[in-house]
Order: sequence, then structure tokens, then C-alpha cells
Amino acid sequence: MKAYVFPGQGSQFSGMGKDLYENFPLAKELFEKANSVLGFRITDLMFTGTAEDLKQTRVTQPAIFLHSTIMAAVLGEGFIPDMVAGHSLGEFSALVANKTLLFEDGLRLVAKRAEAMQKACEMNPSSMAAIIGADDHLVEEICSSVAAVVVPANYNSPGQIVISGSDEGVDMVIAELKNRNVRKAIKLAVGGAFHSPLMEPARAELEEAINNAPFGKPVCPVYQNVTASPSTDPLTIKANLIAQLTSPVRWTQTIQSMIADGAVSFTEVGPGSVLQGLIRKINPDAVTGGVAF
Repeated sequence: MKAYVFPGQGSQFSGMGKDLYENFPLAKELFEKANSVLGFRITDLMFTGTAEDLKQTRVTQPAIFLHSTIMAAVLGEGFIPDMVAGHSLGEFSALVANKTLLFEDGLRLVAKRAEAMQKACEMNPSSMAAIIGADDHLVEEICSSVAAVVVPANYNSPGQIVISGSDEGVDMVIAELKNRNVRKAIKLAVGGAFHSPLMEPARAELEEAINNAPFGKPVCPVYQNVTASPSTDPLTIKANLIAQLTSPVRWTQTIQSMIADGAVSFTEVGPGSVLQGLIRKINPDAVTGGVAF
């Protein structure tokens, strides 16, 4: 079975999507439609913007979503997924790719999500940190022991987990991990505490938009971040998508579930190759690749 995976925030780069726009009429049409839906020319920022321009959450999330979904659309009849999954933001791309969401509806939800998350970030000083070389259970134990808001946010691969919470909480966990001789704990250059309780205002704001959006029956299962299990029921997909903002991304478990259910190859659709690297760490025997035209 063939699995397609879609990257999340952090995979952006200046010039992303320009080759698609210039070489494929369908891509140009969809990019221009996106400019109209968003009310600003995101294509200008994607094609010629600086790294700083692309770091803005209101730009980053729609840009990565557009790169992924338009790439999948350009594949046309060559895009035949048996299962899909997306890392955080990438779950929205996966839901357009498997026909749960229409392109425009997905883009509107992503834009709403980006704005809501940005506002939540501005409400509380917060951050995230990557932990390398620690057992998941140790990180969970330390997070639960500190007297501040901090939780595991991304289970990216064995020995690689991201924590998220208040600045104080993240600093306390990093200090304790260093006391335990954990190999590496590095603060990330992100806007705030994604996938933590501090995203509750964003979750509440996004909930209404997701519940009001039309979700159709997908052509194949989506393996969702919150449960790491397959979903085809639109109501279940909506509920998991709402919960995703304040819940951890169970990427390790997601890939393990897809392999257990018969995935023999994984194709990353979108900017970068981060997910391919994570998948090979999760299962060194996994066949991974990107999209080439």
C-alpha cells in the first residue's frame, strides 16, 4: 500500500512553489485562487520573500499548505493514495489530498488556524524545545513533575521529542534533562507553545470554523495526529482536528500504525524532506521518497 505524507511548519523556504506556478497551468490557477481567498498575494512572499517574511505564522502555514496541496493536484492521475497523514499543519493538506476538504475550504481553515495560533502565542510568553536522545517516558515524567505548564508536543521519532509550554516550564524541563545527562535539549525558533494547553484560545476559535466547514467522505483513510489511527468518518475527523491544537502530534505512533496496516512506501508531498528522515528513524526499512516532475 502506498502512503503519502504532508509536512508541517518549519519546511518553508524562499522560492517555494515558483517552479509549479511557472510550469503548470493548474498550479498557476490554484495559486491565483489562493491569493483571492486570502486577500493578499501570498505568492509574492512565497516566491521572493525573505526567510523573515516566511516565518510569520499567517504566511508560513498557508504557504506550506499551498505548496503541498498544489503539488498533489499537479500529480493528477498519478496521485493514488491508499492512506495519508500530515504532521500538524500537514494534516489539513492530507485532508484536501484525500478529498475530505475542498481546496478553498481547506485554505480558509488553515488561514483561520494561523491567525488564531498567532493570537494565542501573543497572549502568553511561551516556547518549544527539541529533546534529542531521551526516552519518551523520561520526558513525560519530567514535564509532569514541574510546577509550570509544559507538555510533550511532538513525538517525532524514537529519541526525538519536542516539548511545549510556558517559557518557565520549558526552561525547567531543559535544566532537569541536562542534570540527567540527556544528549541535547534546544529551544526552537517558533512563535509559541504549539500543541499545548496554552493553545486553548486558538482551539476554541478554530472549533466553530471546523464544525461549520463541509467535510466530505475521503477516498482513503487519514491517520490523525491525535489518535495515530485511521479515520474515514467526517465527524471523527473534525473532532480530532479540533483536538489537535492542544494535543501532541503522535508522529512516531502514526507511522508505526501505517506500517502495521500495510504501508510499503511513503511519499512526502510538499517542501523539504524532513518527514522522510523521521520515517527512516522510525523504521529503517521503510521506503521513502519525494515528488519529482
